[in-house]
Amino acid sequence: MSDISAICVFCGSRMGSDPAYEYAARTLGRMMAERDIRLVYGGGHVGLMGVVADAVLEAGGQVTGVIPDFLRRREVGRDDLTDLIVTDSMHSRKQRMFEEADAFVALPGGLGTLDETIEVATWKQLGLHAKPIVILDAAGYWAALSALLASVVKEGFAYGDIQTLWSVVDTPEQVFDAINAAARPGPKATSARL
Repeated sequence: MSDISAICVFCGSRMGSDPAYEYAARTLGRMMAERDIRLVYGGGHVGLMGVVADAVLEAGGQVTGVIPDFLRRREVGRDDLTDLIVTDSMHSRKQRMFEEADAFVALPGGLGTLDETIEVATWKQLGLHAKPIVILDAAGYWAALSALLASVVKEGFAYGDIQTLWSVVDTPEQVFDAINAAARPGPKATSARL
């Protein structure tokens, strides 16, 4: 994993209802720090975002937060990070997070997490990048998304090999192997006939 020095983690600004979500965030953060992999994330101190950042910092790792100014002014941002990048919009936040990362991991989260995860998968489908995307399905949280994407294929809105755009794992311990094993997208997934 020598070419992976920073992972962008998309996750909720809430804790969620299952303790497995917090466990996954804390374990992933600790494991990133142990591997000297910098965390790139949304810059907040709340929810799973705060948990993963705390875990990286507590284990001696580096954390880059990227937050729009309007969220920082709502006192959601934090100042104890290795680096805090303040952007002018949500759009520029996502672009900067993308630029800072070598890979992406989606933990459980809400609409923002869905938006960020689907956007980097779409960019990969369009051939704009080939960075690994891993969906960490803690406690089966992402099963509904997997079912939805299977329906997208079944109903003829995407080729079946769109599943080569990301990997799905069940535990934080599997994330790093999935990143290392990330296949290039299938030929139809990135075809000109999207």
